[in-house]
Parts: sequence; structure tokens; C-alpha cells
Amino acid sequence: MKEMLAKIDSELANLTLGNQPQNLYDPIRYILSLGGKRLRPMLVLLGYGLKKEDPETIIHPALSVEIFHNFTLMHDDIMDLAPIRRGKPTVHEKWNNTVAILSGDTMMVKAYDQLLTGSHGSLPLAIKKFNKCAVEVCEGQQLDMNFEAFETVSEEQYIEMIRLKTAVLLGFSLEYGGLLAGMSDPQLSKLNMIGEKAGIGFQLMDDLLDVYGDKAKFGKQVGGDIVSNKKTYLLIKALELANKSQREELNKWLSAKDFDTDEKVQAVKKIYEELSIFELTQTKMNSYYDEAFTLLEELDSRGEGKKQLVDFFERLMKRER
Repeated sequence: MKEMLAKIDSELANLTLGNQPQNLYDPIRYILSLGGKRLRPMLVLLGYGLKKEDPETIIHPALSVEIFHNFTLMHDDIMDLAPIRRGKPTVHEKWNNTVAILSGDTMMVKAYDQLLTGSHGSLPLAIKKFNKCAVEVCEGQQLDMNFEAFETVSEEQYIEMIRLKTAVLLGFSLEYGGLLAGMSDPQLSKLNMIGEKAGIGFQLMDDLLDVYGDKAKFGKQVGGDIVSNKKTYLLIKALELANKSQREELNKWLSAKDFDTDEKVQAVKKIYEELSIFELTQTKMNSYYDEAFTLLEELDSRGEGKKQLVDFFERLMKRER
């Protein structure tokens, strides 16, 4: 898997993008150079590896999901007013909003360029599935934006939002690998479901790391969700389980307009600790990974390919960033 990751990074660094205007293409090279887990293209390769042994032949189609993912990050960072991405200034901070919007739009087109390199007989189906996934990611982001105006968000609403915003792209990535390998429709549907379950678990871990992560490893502003009153699983469960005094304290910080950032983060974290929110979120996360593992066990595939995917998911469950 280290070799596959190195190959992904190498091919991304050498992508043919364009040169002029320079401030259209430099932000694309910049965000792609910031690294990351390359989770989505790795899932394409691992999905392919469940049936075939030559994943290096599908590197370029696999890049499509990474380019698309970074396009969504570039635009999401504008909407979230996020100053940091992977430990570096976000594109709109380094350049400006207009540049970030146009560069993101160009990345979407470049994602299709890579998708079209897939040499298989199911290209129309791949494009149809990709388009469905891309629209669902936008639906998830809009729901996330809508939640900012909602007084309350239920656990079910939140899980559906992260399923759309994060998990469907992981589901498509794994399914796309299987499609490139020629797997059957029932197997492809199961792969998509495996990716979605793991994707929900992945996002719940992100929620935890935003509050409890090491800033040097996490690459984003730790406590940013608390500062911005983002309705994450942690906050939703805290409001649900809080006693009267805890709820009053939470509401005081949620409504505060002028506050010390560190003081707010520490005060909310204290309530989370009193309510065992970390443990509750971890249990919820593990339940989704367990569902993914159960479905994967039922899958008819190469033993070595299945083992690699299990190992990959287990590493995600233990990540610190």
C-alpha cells in the first residue's frame, strides 16, 4: 500500500494542468501538494484489488476522486471561512475567494479528464455513478450549511448529512475500483455500502479529532467546530444528555458573540468530558466500522485483496490526524 500511495502522489505531482493564467493553476498544484491520506484513490485501488492484482494500471482513473475531493475542499473552505487546511493556509486565504472558486471549477473538469482514462466497457455507468455521487456531496454540504440556522439537529439528521457530504464519495471510490475490475452488480452495491459505512465512521473520527486532536498532527484548527458552533455529533449528543446546568452553560457559549476562543473550547470540552461524549462518539464510530467489516466478510473476493482493505480500515480507526 505504501507503493500505491507513493505512485498516487507522484502522478498527482505530474498532472498536466495548464500554465496561464498562472493564478488559476497554481492553487490547484498547491492544494494537491499539501498531501493528505489519499484515502479515496486508495479505496479505488483497493476495490480493484479485491478481484485483480495489477492496480497500477488504474492509477489515473483513481486520481479522479482525489481531484474531485480537493475541489470540494477548496470550495468548502470558502463557505466555512476556514483559515487552515492540512497545516497550511487555505487557497482563499493565500490567494482570494474569486481565485479559489475558479480554480475549484477547473479541478472539477480535470477530475472528469482522469475519469475518462478508465479503459473499460462501463464508462457510461461510471460517469452516471460519479455524477450521482457528486450531486449527493453537494446535497450534504448544503445540509451542513442549513444546519447553521437550525436551532436543533437530530442525530438521524446529522448522520444523513455526513453520509452525503463525506461517506458517499468513499462508497463510490470503492465501488469504482470494483467496476474497473469487472465485478458484478450485486458485488458493486455491497462495495458501495461498505465504503459508506466506513465513511460515516471516518467522519465521526474527524469530529473527535477536531476537539481532541493534536494540532501539529491534525492539520486544522483544533476546536474549530466548537468555536464556530458547528452541530457535530459531539455537540448534538451533549445537548441531548446535558442536565439543566450543563445545558445552560452550553447555550451560554453557543449564543456568545464576544468570547475568548481558548476559554470557550475548554469550557465546552469540560462538559463533553462530564457526559463521556468522547466514549459515546467512539462507540458510534466503531459500530459503523463493524458493519463495514461484516459486509466485507460476506464479499466474494481475493483473500489478499480483502486483507489489505481490512488493514486499511483498521488504520483509519486508529489515526491521529
